[in-house]
Amino acid sequence: MQWIVEPQNGIYLPQAGLHLDGKAKAAASFISHAHSDHVARHEVTLCSPATHHFICARGKPSRTVIEAEYGHEKDMACTPGFSWSLHAAGHIYGSSQILVTHQNSGQRLLYTGDFKMRAGFSCEKAATPRAEVLIMETTFGLPRYRFPPVEETMQRVIQFCREAIAVDAVPVLMAYTLGKSQEILAGLRGVDFPLMLHPQTFAITEAYVRLGVSLPPFRLFDAAHVAGHALICPPNAMSTDSPMAAALPRRRTAVLSGWAMDKSTLYRSRCDAAFPLSDHADYDELLAFVEAVGPQRVYTVHGFVDSFARDLRARGVEAWALGRINQMEFCFG
Repeated sequence: MQWIVEPQNGIYLPQAGLHLDGKAKAAASFISHAHSDHVARHEVTLCSPATHHFICARGKPSRTVIEAEYGHEKDMACTPGFSWSLHAAGHIYGSSQILVTHQNSGQRLLYTGDFKMRAGFSCEKAATPRAEVLIMETTFGLPRYRFPPVEETMQRVIQFCREAIAVDAVPVLMAYTLGKSQEILAGLRGVDFPLMLHPQTFAITEAYVRLGVSLPPFRLFDAAHVAGHALICPPNAMSTDSPMAAALPRRRTAVLSGWAMDKSTLYRSRCDAAFPLSDHADYDELLAFVEAVGPQRVYTVHGFVDSFARDLRARGVEAWALGRINQMEFCFG
């Protein structure tokens, strides 16, 4: 079987009648995780139970949701002859890859969604199911994006917090409300200072707790008692006209993102520090993932799609940037 992959409303698999992370309402779509840029109100949604939980917590439920635990194969109800299963993606808690199988031929297609291979503090470790066709995100698909060990980065974050508290400033750690904030919180387990959360972050973190994720003690932001605490909040909470920023005249801010590998991130974010903590795979992880999955063909999506596809071809892997005009390379001896 020859898989057809179309860059249409996310990604579309016409043979299976399924969209992958559809951006707009679709008849049927897989949602890899609950970040808002991956969620739409589809007629039928395929996702993990945790992703469904977060979607509902954010008020964006679909009409019909079909949940699947990791590794449990199900028939594609809308398209006979195909089955699907979900596998941990390691991006945030409950994030999934989907493996679609054509039952007659046994040919498999794997779509990663956002993923990382290194173990996280607050989410499942990514799986590497074998597949003939791989559609993978390549957000950090350049060789310069090689992240330092997570433990090393968190030690730098902890030192940043201690130094701020020592001069009576509030250390403010800025990150996405869902996923990254809980990763930071879990990475601060056992520190010698208490932790406060922005109201939006607090609400999502409580959803984590309801799902049984183990996290260190935290409390809701209280301006009257924030002294001596480290505060985790979304970046927009520190905008110049925000009430939270006004309540923290003495603060030191840090952004936690894979883009901190770029020196310009510190200046663009207007923060005191930037730490390279990412929920995406770095360049070496992307290469290792392709080797583990063993595909015959790779489609790259998101990020440095052209460069990473070219690097894979140089390594003997058939790879194409989905939706791009791919330049063929010719070697002259």
